[in-house]
Amino acid sequence: MQDKKAVLARLDDRSREVFRVLVDHFIHTKNAAGSQTVVAKLSSRLSPATVRHVMARLQEEGLLYAPHRSAGRLPTDFGLRLFVEGLMEVGPLDAALKRSIEGAMHGSDTSDSDDNVHGLLERASDVVSGVAHCTGLVMAPRRNIRVKHIEFVLLQKTQVLVVLVAEDGSVENRLIDVSAGFTHASLIEAGNYLNARLIGRTLSEASVLVQQEINDQRSQLTALSERLVSMGLAVWSGDGSDRLIVRGQSRLMDDVDVLEDIDRIRHLLGELESGGNFLNLLQLAAQGEGLKIFIGAEHPLFNHAGCSLIVSPVRDRRESILGAVGIVGPSRMDYARIISIVDYTAQLVAQLTEQDKT
Repeated sequence: MQDKKAVLARLDDRSREVFRVLVDHFIHTKNAAGSQTVVAKLSSRLSPATVRHVMARLQEEGLLYAPHRSAGRLPTDFGLRLFVEGLMEVGPLDAALKRSIEGAMHGSDTSDSDDNVHGLLERASDVVSGVAHCTGLVMAPRRNIRVKHIEFVLLQKTQVLVVLVAEDGSVENRLIDVSAGFTHASLIEAGNYLNARLIGRTLSEASVLVQQEINDQRSQLTALSERLVSMGLAVWSGDGSDRLIVRGQSRLMDDVDVLEDIDRIRHLLGELESGGNFLNLLQLAAQGEGLKIFIGAEHPLFNHAGCSLIVSPVRDRRESILGAVGIVGPSRMDYARIISIVDYTAQLVAQLTEQDKT
């Protein structure tokens, strides 16, 4: 990996202006720019030959690449990183956009104080997705939800899918590895037993009740079903305290027009659906200082997908982590604008959380 500071120091004013124009053209058109296009957008007067020479130098520095044999150039992931960290200017959001975000966030239903932070973060995912026209995602503390239904589905001889439906309509899936020998009858028996005791209760309440019955040998379950019940509850009780909430997944497909790229985005959508890797990434980002940006192939999640992630932690006045707000979008996103949106929304969530405490 090249030293960004060293590369930036080698760029003179002319090279920086040409590079800014190329990045701006890429962000707003997703197309490569040739020397004639760059010349037309420059504030200074340079000949096409001079611009071609500058572009060749920028390519040697690893900031540009040629997608085809044409003279057009696109910024590399390294180039976008250098632009974001060294050349881009991030200004405050305009007043109208602030009012739009504030109005949407104040519309959150946070009447239940126990769900206040979760409700605000869930709303934030909708808000940033709509305002930024990208996929919004947040890391939120897990609510102690009340259960509506639970079901066990045998996928393979040694793998069972546990499906939990909450009273708020949310659905969560977990895979558990089991020994061979489980039958559909044992899965149905375990599901019926838990549904009779789970409905209307939180998982923690149901776990106490079920474990007590099992310990007292009052469950009247077969040994196989009893083991499945214990494993089904354990997969949630042993789960992390955070939850990934995603909104606007389909927006990832808006910028795709090549079949190969569609397959890559589908893989990324699969990662979003499973949630684990993204949740881990948001947890790591939230533990750091300030807003984090992951561009293109800098992280394995976005390898060859042509996407980037911008995420900001949400902290209370004691600097404790409440969650995180983020955006996933094409690597050609308008970084300055979206950074401001994500950062402002995260700050607003923190403010609204503190207001509800007073």
